Amino acid sequence: MVLDRIADKWTVLLLILLSRRPWRFNELRREIGGLTQKMASQTLKGLERDGLVKRKVTPTVPVTVEYSITPLGRTLSDTVDGLRIWAERHMSDVAKAQSQYDRTKAQTV
Repeated sequence: MVLDRIADKWTVLLLILLSRRPWRFNELRREIGGLTQKMASQTLKGLERDGLVKRKVTPTVPVTVEYSITPLGRTLSDTVDGLRIWAERHMSDVAKAQSQYDRTKAQTV
């Protein structure tokens, strides 16, 4: 159950952002390209249910909803941040390996 949650790319990206500061819903969506309103809502609700994120509603006009990381969420964020660092450092290596693989497979077909 927990592995399913952290294996989701949106979860990792949201936790990393929330570890930096509290964010409003639309700020998060703008910051993460490709994150739809539906996926943002589902992922944040799941993180809140798991005790990793806290949702704060302020009765303004319009209503302000802010998300922040919980202490439990911070322990996970610190762990997955290593994955982010690895991905950033090795993205080009993986892309190169994929291209080589695809060329090799195309020649054998």
